[in-house]
Amino acid sequence: MQDLKLRTKLFALACWKLCSKLPKSREFDAIVRQLIRSSSSVAANYRAANRAKADKDFINKLKIVEEEADESQFWLEFLLETFETDNSEIQDLIKEADELVAITVASIKTARKRL
Repeated sequence: MQDLKLRTKLFALACWKLCSKLPKSREFDAIVRQLIRSSSSVAANYRAANRAKADKDFINKLKIVEEEADESQFWLEFLLETFETDNSEIQDLIKEADELVAITVASIKTARKRL
């Protein structure tokens, strides 16, 4: 399995690349901004979680990762329903976002047991 730090960064990059292919319109611009923001936040906050000084700080950062990965998944699902083209790339990113949420939730549960 890939290092999660790298995996979250690759997720953000893949979302950014997807967004660069979307039509340039007011409607898509709103979605693009949200998806780029939330997906890059997954990577940035996971990185910050790894530098946490205490378990409580680690858990709080991971909760942000969970929220942002879930939000990214929402925007990807929204695109899947509105963008009429080959959706395999979007479906792959939805699956990755879902896996990142599941991994993060499991990590939070493990960290809470340490408290």
